[in-house]
Amino acid sequence: MKLTYRGVSYDYNPPVVETTDGKVGGKYRSLDWRFRNLKKPFVLQPTVNLTYRGVAYNKAGTVETVPVAPSANSIQEKARLSVFNQEKKIRKRHQNILTRLATDIGL
Repeated sequence: MKLTYRGVSYDYNPPVVETTDGKVGGKYRSLDWRFRNLKKPFVLQPTVNLTYRGVAYNKAGTVETVPVAPSANSIQEKARLSVFNQEKKIRKRHQNILTRLATDIGL
């Protein structure tokens, strides 16, 4: 695909991501929508040549892969993690309140 940015033309070839259709996730405006799963993990390209105030440097890192969640329990797993995170926040808030109270009392 030929693109132009501020008068400079360049070719852009977006990465092709292969997916498989999952089960029907639901209906929206009387149309079925489905979850899509990656056939293989997507690999990010970490090498970028950067310049900061005229000094060139290279940000090198490890190659990261995006894990593919199992499609069978993905909604149940997300709901479980959401409830777990809410309970964790409540416990942390209660612990902070008890710590402040103990400090105010002088324990």
